[in-house]
Amino acid sequence: MTRKLVTTLFYSVDGRATRPDTFQFDAFDQELAQLMTESIGRIDDAILGRNSYNEWSAYWPAVTEGPDAGFADFINSTPKHVASTSLQTQDITWSNARLIDDELITYIRNLKEQPGRDIAIQGSLSIVRQCVEAGIVDEITLIMHPVIVGTGPTLFEGLPLTRLQLISASTTSKGNVVATYGPRSEAV
Repeated sequence: MTRKLVTTLFYSVDGRATRPDTFQFDAFDQELAQLMTESIGRIDDAILGRNSYNEWSAYWPAVTEGPDAGFADFINSTPKHVASTSLQTQDITWSNARLIDDELITYIRNLKEQPGRDIAIQGSLSIVRQCVEAGIVDEITLIMHPVIVGTGPTLFEGLPLTRLQLISASTTSKGNVVATYGPRSEAV
């Protein structure tokens, strides 16, 4: 059985996904924390882009306590596959991280065929867009925060028409909307 490629994206009411850390903090509630805990419990591998790798490798290894310690434990111990055309192998120093040495979509397709649980694209809109366009994403969880950002890139800017099927939807006490989609089968 093929592993699932999943992604969870935080965005604003106006569809902006740039720097969610600047707007999600006051709407990140216990329900989202529980959802994230459940989500990472199903993941064996993470795909990161260059920016996410650079930011996260400088931050997460130092987090050992507090509310983010659970995610830090997860991301620090999980195998990380870094997609970059500018980083070199010697630039990848975070534990359990390696530079993708193949064409991205081919690499992920091969990774999906290996035994294990889900593979998650973490924090890279560019990689998400490429994988959606290639038709290899199995689940997209969109978490819309109750805020209008006004500027920045939109989630799926530049992608061709892609039909999806709703898998689940819910709201949280602070007004977040959580919707999970998968590829729509032709029979629908």
